[in-house]
Amino acid sequence: MAENNEVLHFDHIVIGSGLAGLSSALHLARCGRSVAVVTKREIDECNSRLAQGGVACVMDALDTFDEHVQDTLVAGAGLCNEKAVRAIVEAGPEAIRELIELGAKFTTRGDLGYKEEKNDYDLGREGGHHKRRILHAGDITGAELERVMVEAVTAMPNIRIFEYHIAIDLVMSARPTEKTPGRCSGAYVLDIKQGKVITMLAPATVIACGGAGKVYLYTSNPDVACGSGVAMAYRAGAKISNMEFIQFHPTILHHPEIRSFLISEALRGEGAVLKARNSKNAEPEEFMHKYHPMKSLAPRDVVARAIDSEMKRTGEECVFLDIRHLSEERLKLRFPHIFAKCLEAGVNMAYDLIPVVPAAHFSCGGITTDINGASSIIGLYAAGESACTGLHGANRLASNSLLEALVVSRFLARDIDEKFEELSRNKPEESAPMHWSNGNATDSDEQVVISHNWEEIRRFMWDYVGIYRTNKRLERARNRIRLIQKEIDKYYRDFIVTADLIELRNIATVAELIITCSLKRHESRGLHFNADYPEPDPRLACVDTVIFKKLEK
Repeated sequence: MAENNEVLHFDHIVIGSGLAGLSSALHLARCGRSVAVVTKREIDECNSRLAQGGVACVMDALDTFDEHVQDTLVAGAGLCNEKAVRAIVEAGPEAIRELIELGAKFTTRGDLGYKEEKNDYDLGREGGHHKRRILHAGDITGAELERVMVEAVTAMPNIRIFEYHIAIDLVMSARPTEKTPGRCSGAYVLDIKQGKVITMLAPATVIACGGAGKVYLYTSNPDVACGSGVAMAYRAGAKISNMEFIQFHPTILHHPEIRSFLISEALRGEGAVLKARNSKNAEPEEFMHKYHPMKSLAPRDVVARAIDSEMKRTGEECVFLDIRHLSEERLKLRFPHIFAKCLEAGVNMAYDLIPVVPAAHFSCGGITTDINGASSIIGLYAAGESACTGLHGANRLASNSLLEALVVSRFLARDIDEKFEELSRNKPEESAPMHWSNGNATDSDEQVVISHNWEEIRRFMWDYVGIYRTNKRLERARNRIRLIQKEIDKYYRDFIVTADLIELRNIATVAELIITCSLKRHESRGLHFNADYPEPDPRLACVDTVIFKKLEK
């Protein structure tokens, strides 16, 4: 690998190709400048594509912005930024209209056979929502939105897409100090197929790398979800907020051969009920009434803990969803993809109970940003699951994430456009390390070290830093991650960088952040439950857990 690696210049760099990344790239390109989109697999391989439920947005005369805001604040358990919530909610309809103009096809009542309302959108309801406000495209909404965005982005001549390229670290032309915010000038990027590192430079860099579900043993996320954006930003000295709030989706299909398949919350919105067996051969019975007034439509944190509690109480491997009150015809129309996948697992939703378990799903924390996606570092922005805008608080309200991705990317592009001349003046200093160097690193013949550390991190994160936490478990996890971090740091210094090593390093960094934030929060709130502090502390309402790496001079 050459010491003097290739240097490419752009006006904007977007790292990530999910809905937030592609929407950011599209809006930035419309400003007439050059945009690079960096994605470590093919352009449509991302968390966004897997989203089943839909986009939460006020689209009905019987609904209001105030009600959507209130549902979000209640779900967020006293940690949302109300100003950010309202701004995002109120900008939703305009973002949806733009999507429809781009060609997005949302399900209408006519698509489901309701002739008298055939042109009205079929608005779903999910946990935590008191009104029907979920726009959906069948049960593959994410795939439909990703399709539309990929088509729009690839049609823009000033957007260059780098598939099978993975960002290693940010290029910092000035490091943050106690008195200065630091400046980001781009990113070091590994061309996975060629095995070479490229330095990409730009006045504005947007991190939209998605979530960090692969930090946990069981997750609904795809393999690319390693928390790379948050990890890179932390190593660069950016402020990170609320990483203790990891959302575990309550209902992942429980099957030995079909892994990570999510059973949408929209099923419960259509009346599906959670049930558990009290003994091995007993008929499963409803249980959510014991945990929350909204029963099976309670917010996700409540439902996930309830399922975890029932599984521990009964010793069973799963609980069940019962949607047998709907006909097979109706289920095939409303949930075609889920119906087919369940059939593949030997479950006919119209006649059989669906076995489900919780799994890591969404990170409510991330890179600390304002409503425009601006981080604590000049020239560095973040959007989507990589960012912490204040919308989700301590628990994300269902289907607010796609709304956030669409809206904040619009705000972000506008903010960058207004500040572009100022950002362009932040040229890298002559002493800044623009070129990547391998030093004395050599090729490794010990791939087993990477796979072993990867599995160990994911296992102890599930066991010690999962749905149910204690101080002892968290301290045990902290001790383990410190030892593994030392191994990874040495391995990273000694051997030439590969995609697997980059992802392992990022997973370890994100695990460290989740553990650190969890230990700092001495209460139980939203998604963070610590049995040693079982109640919320009123003094910690609206108090974020903010951490940053103190860099050497």
